[in-house]
Amino acid sequence: MRRFLALCGAITLVASCGWGGDGAEGRLPAAPVGVTAAAGSATSVHVMWNATGQGVEVYEVYRGTTKVKEVPGSQHMVDVTRLRPSTMYVFTVRARDTDGRLGPSSGEVRARTPAAGAADGAPPTAPGAARGKVIGGRAVQLSWSASSDDRGVISYDIHQGTTKIHSVGGSQTAAVVTGLRPGTRYSFTVRARDAADNVSPASGTVRLTTAPGADAGTGTAPTRFRASTRLGDDGAYYLDLSWVPPRADGTVTEYQVHLDGRPATSLVFGGSAPSDRATYGFYVGRDAGVTYRVRIRARLPDGTWGGFSPERTVTTGGSRP
Repeated sequence: MRRFLALCGAITLVASCGWGGDGAEGRLPAAPVGVTAAAGSATSVHVMWNATGQGVEVYEVYRGTTKVKEVPGSQHMVDVTRLRPSTMYVFTVRARDTDGRLGPSSGEVRARTPAAGAADGAPPTAPGAARGKVIGGRAVQLSWSASSDDRGVISYDIHQGTTKIHSVGGSQTAAVVTGLRPGTRYSFTVRARDAADNVSPASGTVRLTTAPGADAGTGTAPTRFRASTRLGDDGAYYLDLSWVPPRADGTVTEYQVHLDGRPATSLVFGGSAPSDRATYGFYVGRDAGVTYRVRIRARLPDGTWGGFSPERTVTTGGSRP
């Protein structure tokens, strides 16, 4: 009789089993992960984090020990303004649930605002050649050509309709927008911002319609997924996985491994999550000749699950792609 063993994995930082649901009643909200901070101008910093899941009513953003912003639980980015030029700032984020319980603080992130320079009233030129492509029913990729500015572009603001939804650094000319609805038409524009907070005219409008129907999310799936088994020194078999994280604006820190169509293990990277090649291995038992079907998916920075990787089949005592 085949024996199925799916134990909690031990990645270098945190791993947790996926069988038990999303959390026990009464548990505090989790500490936000994937927190990043980047200067938007000489007086502002764009702070972004991964959504922590259901039940979050508000995110609190702190500059040092001072709370400077509160945003709704549906939002996971904010611009902190009225800062000083040429100054290093430290930010953290905490989640508060619908019962008013405040979760632990995220890890600290740092950002330095650039120098303000002399008076500057000239905005950057509009980003050019704005274009995009649909990557499934829930995501699109946008790109544009760089703006020019007499003192340099600090950031690009991405707008969905009239609403600013994201900001990326001035050296970046592409972005991935996730959390969209299948079969829906969207309009996007991009604006450049300099250190003096001058904002350029908008780029040309990029109009895209996400793929219709039930979306498998293949455009947001991990790629180059590989799986193999090995016999450890302790005489037990281990399943070794490797993959390239999906492209997303923000940090992908959480993954879920499925064995034979069922959630087996969830893993969360703390600190510096891999942005290139990721690896993970876990114990599956001592019996040779046991076959497993395995696939993996990522929780995207907007809190939604991305698509599944291709499924691989492996057998203890041997493997095949």
